[in-house]
Amino acid sequence: MAYYQPSLTAEYDEDSPGGDFDFFSNLVTKWEAAARLPGDSTRQVVVRSGVVLGRGGGAMGHMLLPFRLGLGGPIGSGHQFFPWIHIGDLAGILTHALEANHVHGVLNGVAPSSATNAEFAQTLGAALGRRAFIPLPSAVVQAVFGRQRAIMLLEGQKVIPRRTLATGYQYSFPELGAALKEIVA
Repeated sequence: MAYYQPSLTAEYDEDSPGGDFDFFSNLVTKWEAAARLPGDSTRQVVVRSGVVLGRGGGAMGHMLLPFRLGLGGPIGSGHQFFPWIHIGDLAGILTHALEANHVHGVLNGVAPSSATNAEFAQTLGAALGRRAFIPLPSAVVQAVFGRQRAIMLLEGQKVIPRRTLATGYQYSFPELGAALKEIVA
């Protein structure tokens, strides 16, 4: 979701502006432009994904050990939004986009229920039967990941899949709790 500008209050959908405020947003804009085919003869779909949650690696691979040890918690203040999607739903959206001829343009590949980073941490802790109260300080995040990458973790966006829902896609994991319980089971 690096396309949309971080905000604690703004809500973004597929028609919201973005893509021109930092390195990552410019990178996404350039990727989308490079993938665009000339003319209107081919139906084109772009899926802007949130943090993809699934078993066996990715974001969850980095988070599970500290949370299983009872050392998990929110990143920074925890107030930033955390746009997420279960890997099964991301695959489902891609399949839906390929199979449904009426789907075109940008789709937000995020779950319809939003969560802050603190809510995510608490829900993951609950799914694992652990408390999740030890925050990861902003200074540590910046030291480990560098300023540009730290922004992606410390500043979030509330992203809504308005067009994705309007195309008729039915989420298998619209709620964070059910998604995380399935992943850690």
